[in-house]
Amino acid sequence: MNKNLLLFISVLIMIVLVFIWIFFYKTYIKKYSVSLPVAQVIQKSLPLRQSAIPNYDHIVILIMENKTTGDIIGNQSAPFINASAKQYSLATNYSAVANPSLPNYLSLIGGSTFGITSDCTNCFVSSNSIVDRLEQNHKSWKAYMESMPSPCFIGDTYPYAQKHNPFVYFNNIRDNPDRCKKIVSLNELAKNLTAPVSAPNFIWITPNMCHDMHDCSVSQGDTWLSQEVPQILNSSIFKLQKSLLIITWDEGESSSNKVTTILIGSGIKQGFSSNIAYTHYSLLKTIESAWNLSALTVNDTNAESMNDFFK
Repeated sequence: MNKNLLLFISVLIMIVLVFIWIFFYKTYIKKYSVSLPVAQVIQKSLPLRQSAIPNYDHIVILIMENKTTGDIIGNQSAPFINASAKQYSLATNYSAVANPSLPNYLSLIGGSTFGITSDCTNCFVSSNSIVDRLEQNHKSWKAYMESMPSPCFIGDTYPYAQKHNPFVYFNNIRDNPDRCKKIVSLNELAKNLTAPVSAPNFIWITPNMCHDMHDCSVSQGDTWLSQEVPQILNSSIFKLQKSLLIITWDEGESSSNKVTTILIGSGIKQGFSSNIAYTHYSLLKTIESAWNLSALTVNDTNAESMNDFFK
């Protein structure tokens, strides 16, 4: 075969390869480059994966009273609280949702203030609460009220105040004997914490009017917490199971209504603080997220779950 023929064949092969490339580009590469934005749209429409909140065995909520963040954080009269805030996780931009006390308590378990703007004792609510969601999902619960004279007591008897017990305001709790008997004195807590089997999944704790800092000093409230919180953290539910303790205040005494909120327990970041804006509805949403509970109202539906506190 002469050199001219070889040259001709080589050129012919190159031309064929060029046509193959052009065909391939128009048929495949250009096609998929046009489709790429569609793929991006689909990807953007999918929810981003958020930090996983553990499926806790127990969640404990402890409510203090009437102090803004500035009254607590950095206050030398509250050494236990400040040490806990540094050791565990602190929400630095957490706000109550109303004033005075009662609407905030209702929001924490009902997802709404229900239009209540006072600390009334006969303004009962015909609506669902977290209790309904807990029972629907086979979660046990109990509310522990310090200085309450008898289970499901209605009214005030100092230093117990009904306005700090949101459970009795819900008709389907107060008028249901099986539910009502689960609102008990704080004295029962230690006994219930002796073994995981005797401890409710959801535990609510309301101190009395002195220990919650409402009528007594920050120092007295801090001392009370320094005695009660270690008992909870050293109990079987924290030693043997996955449990979460959240300490918060019902409301502040400034226009910002910012309050201290501390998260302690399994899966919680250590020495962490978050400046993301949260509210009582966020706390409720976090409980719902942990246990896959349905939201109660538009408020907790739209609230941000406190995902950044979890490892």
